[in-house]
Amino acid sequence: MTEEVQTDVIDPARAAAFQVALGQAASVQVGSPLPPFYHQLYFWSPRPPSQLGRDGHPKVGGLIPDMGLPRRMWAGGRLQFNAPLIAGREAERRSHCENATSKTGRTGPLGFVTLRHEIWQDETLCLTEWQDLVYRQDPSADEVKPVPPVARMDETDSREVTFDSTLLFRYSALTFNGHRIHYDLDYARDVEGYAGLVVHGPLLAQLLMLFAADLMGPLARFSFRATAPLMHFETAMLCRNDQTFWVRGPDGRQCMTAEANPLSE
Repeated sequence: MTEEVQTDVIDPARAAAFQVALGQAASVQVGSPLPPFYHQLYFWSPRPPSQLGRDGHPKVGGLIPDMGLPRRMWAGGRLQFNAPLIAGREAERRSHCENATSKTGRTGPLGFVTLRHEIWQDETLCLTEWQDLVYRQDPSADEVKPVPPVARMDETDSREVTFDSTLLFRYSALTFNGHRIHYDLDYARDVEGYAGLVVHGPLLAQLLMLFAADLMGPLARFSFRATAPLMHFETAMLCRNDQTFWVRGPDGRQCMTAEANPLSE
């Protein structure tokens, strides 16, 4: 099994900049534990322009096999939190491709890839993350878009969140994510068929994780699945009922579902 190993110093300035981008106070300093999922800001994989795909992402091959499908989507993920990452110290990410399969769906061929990342610091496994990626063909002119699921309305807790092109750009910059659907409106609309810039799936998951941690305390596990895209001009609701969380779009569609388990369990 191919393994990719990267090291990075958990720079507190990067985490603090993300807090500010989210409208929060910049509280992360050297020695601070990182909020959950903030490791997405680290372990960049910069590539020269010649090694980027049409969509601005690194070309597949190596850790992620080339399935001949141009459109990439982060479909979901799972996280196991063992110990907090500490700002100001070096950490190591060990990545593996656990699964890569091809199938045919209603819209044509699909590629499914699952990556597993282990984040180590001071010889301690701090967290394990599984990323589920989906690769698809370009949309055809006569393609019928799937009807998104309808979100639940029985939340006991909720939080309104808004987005704009500036927040999406800043998140792309802080995570070194070059995917053009998040900042290039013409590309997102004309090539990939979206109504606007697409809010990052990991950004929605990040907001749900912070919401869950505010309500439940430190997290032991978190899993999420993207079910419909959210556009940059839309207001959404983060919702919770017991250990189930979800994102509801302005028209009532379900954009993401999640399950959270607190450390206290």
